[in-house]
Amino acid sequence: MNGGLLVAGTTSDAGKSVVTAGICRWLVRRGVKVAPFKAQNMSLNSFVTREGAEIGRAQAMQAQACRIEPTAQMNPVLLKPGGEQSSQVVLLGKPVGEMSARGYHGGRQQRLLGTVLDCLAELRGTYDAVICEGAGSPAEINLRRTDIVNMGIARGARLPVLVVGDIDRGGVFASFFGTVALLAPEDQELVAGFLVNKFRGDVSLLEPGLDMLHGLTGRRTYGVLPFRHGLGIDEEDGLRVSLRGTVRESTVSPPVGEDVLRVAVCAVPLMSNFTDVDALAAEPGVVVRFVDRPEELADADLVIVPGTRGTVRALAWLRERGLADALVRRAAEGRPVLGICGGFQILGEHIEDEVESRAGAVDGLGVLPVRVRFAREKTLTRPAGQALGEPVEGYEIHHGVADVRGGEPFLDGCRVGHTWGTHWHGSLESDGFRRAFLREVAAAAGRRFVPAPDTSFAALREEQLDRLGDLIEQHADTDALWRLIESGAPQGLPFIPPGAPA
Repeated sequence: MNGGLLVAGTTSDAGKSVVTAGICRWLVRRGVKVAPFKAQNMSLNSFVTREGAEIGRAQAMQAQACRIEPTAQMNPVLLKPGGEQSSQVVLLGKPVGEMSARGYHGGRQQRLLGTVLDCLAELRGTYDAVICEGAGSPAEINLRRTDIVNMGIARGARLPVLVVGDIDRGGVFASFFGTVALLAPEDQELVAGFLVNKFRGDVSLLEPGLDMLHGLTGRRTYGVLPFRHGLGIDEEDGLRVSLRGTVRESTVSPPVGEDVLRVAVCAVPLMSNFTDVDALAAEPGVVVRFVDRPEELADADLVIVPGTRGTVRALAWLRERGLADALVRRAAEGRPVLGICGGFQILGEHIEDEVESRAGAVDGLGVLPVRVRFAREKTLTRPAGQALGEPVEGYEIHHGVADVRGGEPFLDGCRVGHTWGTHWHGSLESDGFRRAFLREVAAAAGRRFVPAPDTSFAALREEQLDRLGDLIEQHADTDALWRLIESGAPQGLPFIPPGAPA
């Protein structure tokens, strides 16, 4: 078998990432050697491979669904937004510079098509099947000429295309039809059919619409996936972190001890790797919420200042909103604060940045004895060590170089009292360390909170991935999906001129 499939979507956030992961997990459970692929990803939520390459965290999650190690070939182009109109371009895991959206789409993107196709060919030569994820919508006709992630890669590699639609948003039939109708004939012939995502209710009520859609497009629907809570794992877009909402106390598993533990995460601009707090949210009795007002810190037992692609910008935002003063007071009172990556830098005394913001010398909040200088070369590592008497693993993605001038050592950063700072992302996924850290936080906060002794974050992630595989296996036509991956799009699919139904 040398199969492939492109999972496209009618919109951003239609469910492409989780559907791709679900198909990967379904295939690997059938004994298929499978790998994920996304030619180009725009995300602030990234990961570091064992070889020191930076890729989208969604592709790392999909590799886990395949039970393989992620590599740079699985996400050859990563765009990390640094503002409204510019992004850092990461090519094969290494940053190659900043570029405006106009400059990128004006020529650079199309020149990367050869590199992207080479990576896909290398994966297809190694694995039985490669499940590719598109980006946004393939019907973004203003960008089709330079597209390398949707129909550009599908046509270049002759991949069949499955279009996913989020019915929970409404208008899914119009979205399916319009997506196909806006494509050129050469692109349409690769669109095999549709997959409905996030359906609530009685499927029999949907079936007449699916039959009509088939009559209008000549394309079948490969499955209707029901709505399931808690499957948005490793989402791509940190800029939309507010859409994750606030975790209500009523939705949290009951605590092991007498109290819950409340964690407030400052929702800084250009937040990166907000998945750092997922392991905390997985703990019974821990309530995690994202906040943007100083009064929301008042009842928090732990405040986290997370990573950000714009450290100086985030620092200014904290000051403008009064959160900076609240953090300084909190640290002085000995109430727990944790800074991760950019958040660690913000808690320091001084920042010298001629790289990211080009702001030069900027005073930090001064609660940790650290001075930070931004280097042009990005640090991309997978460190391991010990803290609080427990083994810890993590990963680092940063330009800032920290000069720690005091305090107690803490994960290559430092702590002063109950304020901690580190560049290590993912450290809270280490179960023993997370429990030890939460015990310290609870003691400092005066809470009778006890971490669950047997919570395994890795096992919970595996359970989530199996749930995705179950969704595909139980609610998709897997026989038809298998034929599609193995043999490509059916021949003779009709062309739909735009506006045909009228």
